[in-house]
Amino acid sequence: MKLPRDISGEELAALLRRYGYEITRQAGSHLRLTSQMKGSEHHITIPAHKPLKVGTLHAILTDVASYLEIDRSRLAEEVFNK
Repeated sequence: MKLPRDISGEELAALLRRYGYEITRQAGSHLRLTSQMKGSEHHITIPAHKPLKVGTLHAILTDVASYLEIDRSRLAEEVFNK
């Protein structure tokens, strides 16, 4: 799946809420999200930029997919096709 080229950090943070991620703080132009779905805390930092660079989006999705123990392409389809 081709990743979207026009998604902002805030939009991505909202989409990741369905996986248990909540914004726990904001420092400058970066959002810190935390999830506790798997019994341990997982933190990710998302730049609050519009649009996110494709490489940054890819790295964030890879990190989240690793935590959720699913394939990155499957995660991308679930996040952006619903």
